Amino acid sequence: MTTKNRRTFLRQSAWAAAGFSWAPAIMKTAFAMNSPNDAINIAVVGIGGRGGLYGGGGHYPSFAKIPNVKVTTLCDIDERLFPEAVSDIEETFGYKPKTEVDFRKVLEDKEIDAVSIATPDHWHALQAIWACQAGKDVYCEKPLSYTIDEGRKMVQAARKYNRVVQVGTQHVSAPIVREALQFLHEGNLGDIYMGRAIVYGGRGNIGRVKDSPIPDGVHWDLFLGPAPYRPFNQNRFHYNWHWFWDTSTTEFGNNGVHMMDLIRRGMNKRVHPVRVHCTGGYYVYDSDQEVPNIHTSTYEYSDGTMTEMEVRSHYTNPEGGSKSGAFFYGSKGWMHLSSGSCSVFLGPKDDPGPKITGANMQPTHPEVKGVHPHFTNFIHCVRNRNWHELHADVLEGHLSTTICHLGNISYRTGRKLTFNPYSEKFVNDEDADSYLTRIYREPYVAPDKV
Repeated sequence: MTTKNRRTFLRQSAWAAAGFSWAPAIMKTAFAMNSPNDAINIAVVGIGGRGGLYGGGGHYPSFAKIPNVKVTTLCDIDERLFPEAVSDIEETFGYKPKTEVDFRKVLEDKEIDAVSIATPDHWHALQAIWACQAGKDVYCEKPLSYTIDEGRKMVQAARKYNRVVQVGTQHVSAPIVREALQFLHEGNLGDIYMGRAIVYGGRGNIGRVKDSPIPDGVHWDLFLGPAPYRPFNQNRFHYNWHWFWDTSTTEFGNNGVHMMDLIRRGMNKRVHPVRVHCTGGYYVYDSDQEVPNIHTSTYEYSDGTMTEMEVRSHYTNPEGGSKSGAFFYGSKGWMHLSSGSCSVFLGPKDDPGPKITGANMQPTHPEVKGVHPHFTNFIHCVRNRNWHELHADVLEGHLSTTICHLGNISYRTGRKLTFNPYSEKFVNDEDADSYLTRIYREPYVAPDKV
């Protein structure tokens, strides 16, 4: 047996052993065969943070508030989280959801129409691709993917299986952001030659923690999934997984992607940059953390325009008044935009421009009080089967997330890189190309072809 055939055989065997025995191209969910007015059954995967209660704005409480939507299943690798979440849904919404620890079991449930993914970065692609193949629509938290190759495969899977796939860059659904982007697209700032994304957010010192036994109720192998096996360590678990290369896309992917998504959209960039240079490091603290806590990247596009991204995670506001957000610089003036405010300045004296509040923007879909419009936009598109109406379609997520990946790759290689935006590979640089994908741990392997 050749090496290639043996690898294919092992991969197919691993999928079969994992329980993936359906024929994805023809599988239909219950919702796909019924009226769009029927209830939508959704499974929320990863309920320890954004997918959980999250002050009432997390995935499961948000979806459960939408009329004719039912959170039928909660999935997490930490069984200790189930009692509180199940009780909350039962007391608030009057029904008791099922629980699963293995995402693959969720996909076997033909009554589930969509999955909402709020797991760590390194799991997003596998879960989203498998869900598309199983005939489920997908809401996937940002960043879309762990690697550039995964992002492209997620786009391919969504299109091949005709799935509605929304990415959780929710700022774009805010009315004030929609109005600001319209203002930019109408040329009111003139020719925009530069965009700058800034994210300041205080992060504490995680310290140094020794490996320890796996806690009861924690399915550690499932948590690691495609990542290399490591002994259990509390610093690599729950939120602190953000600070390790095995599972994280750094603060670029965690929070920087929100502002770079606005920059890219405001500048109408529908293609990747061609050059990137990133510097930074880990400062002040002594801890187990691997990824940088100060990170600055510059990007050049083939048309001569440029963008920048700066993330500082040590101090919340290090310059005593500097603002986070998306900054646009054009021939007629400049703009500062965040999800909650927008300021426009025109002319050489920075005269205040028109006030942008979002108050006059008409809803693009039925809204629900107390639910972020990004969630309701997804459900609206699940019902009408029109992914073109998504505010953050999977391709938009791939374009924005790739910017973050490029910055991380430049940081890890330690040099300026040249990128081919069409082949999605670096120019004559095998070292940089090695970061475009990852080595998967069996059986948690992304398919070669979706």
